[in-house]
Amino acid sequence: MIVVVAALKFETQEARDTAVEVTRDVQLATREEEAGCYDYCFAPDPSIPTRIQVYELWEDSDSLAAHFEHPNYAKMVEVLGQAGVVESVNQAYLVEKGEPVYGPNGERKEAFFQD
Repeated sequence: MIVVVAALKFETQEARDTAVEVTRDVQLATREEEAGCYDYCFAPDPSIPTRIQVYELWEDSDSLAAHFEHPNYAKMVEVLGQAGVVESVNQAYLVEKGEPVYGPNGERKEAFFQD
């Protein structure tokens, strides 16, 4: 599993809000059309009005690499380029193990990743 996280900064809240709106369709298309994409979300940061938080979840390295060749990726680059991104910080993480944060009845877990 590959997790991609990023923060995109804009000059104004209006520019950020416009970027969220104009990327809506390509976000959904990426989720629906690209094999191995489980989540692809560019959402407004509720605490910083000029920032978008990005969260992507990919099945594996091959599916993420294929994304960079897909027309959806080219469209996202085009749209964001027109939206006025002034800064982008991003990172990909390889996740080898995952487990729920809460137990089956909603109880908070006390420890994680213990075999």
